[in-house]
Amino acid sequence: MTTHECDRPPLLFPEPLREGVILARPNRFIMDVDLGEGAPARCHCPAVSRIGDLDLAGRPCLVSDSHNPRRKLPLTVEAFSLQQPDAAEKQWIGINQNASNRYVEHFLREGAFSAVTGPVGQLRREVPLGSSRLDFLVNENQYLEVKTPLVQIQTAIPPWVPTVPPAPFDSTERVQRHLRELAASLQHNERAVILYCLYYENDGFRYYHGTTYEEMLACVDEARAAGVELWQADFTITPESVALTDYHPLEEW
Repeated sequence: MTTHECDRPPLLFPEPLREGVILARPNRFIMDVDLGEGAPARCHCPAVSRIGDLDLAGRPCLVSDSHNPRRKLPLTVEAFSLQQPDAAEKQWIGINQNASNRYVEHFLREGAFSAVTGPVGQLRREVPLGSSRLDFLVNENQYLEVKTPLVQIQTAIPPWVPTVPPAPFDSTERVQRHLRELAASLQHNERAVILYCLYYENDGFRYYHGTTYEEMLACVDEARAAGVELWQADFTITPESVALTDYHPLEEW
């Protein structure tokens, strides 16, 4: 998109993220991290799915601190890197699916998605539609749903990063429901958009070819025929901020 849109001010973290090294992911909600302070720190993992069939033990990571003593796990792993821990400069892959709406809202309010929404006058979060609650209603006539796919990390994986055997993945019911409800919303609204947010360098998102791919593809084609738009947004995450680097329509699936 236009350069000036992607030059909008980044979203700044309240304080710089701390760098550590992932030691283990005991379950999908927890990561144990070495922050260089002796005992490992138990951190919240904000990615509800597996992360690219990667074994993340030994990967550098960025950690935020909520400073909330009432939270069971005040620390959250925000990103990891495929580079070695001693690399001087690292590229980070964001994994905080819970934070994507906050990032997108920041850039919507900064006018950075004008090709998707036009000028943003009104913006509402978590708006009911059918049996779902969709992420945004823009100007009272455009629904926008945000997705942060992590089941596949669609970038080059260096040889020192081990992988694990892929697990069957057929959890597409929620996505298909959102597609159908977005398509139905076009009877009364001007636009309906799904925005796929990627927090790493990626030439073009492709949907995971899992066990329900053909069913999913048919649902996407049906929704597109009804007027639902699919867009990709690319972000860069650093210890200090999240920046929007590009966004464009998804031409292929």
